[in-house]
Amino acid sequence: MTTPESDWERKRRLARIFGDVLPDTTRDERDDPDTAERGSEAWLKAQVPPHHGT
Repeated sequence: MTTPESDWERKRRLARIFGDVLPDTTRDERDDPDTAERGSEAWLKAQVPPHHGT
């Protein structure tokens, strides 16, 4: 007979088998300067192709 595993043991076993399926935080919750700037006008202007001019 096996003993029931605790919640953290189950999570560790599943993460080892399947990997981290979902992150603990979503992209908009992180303080990532790269993602924070994507909605800004500076990011939009940086994406304009050179042949379009300024």
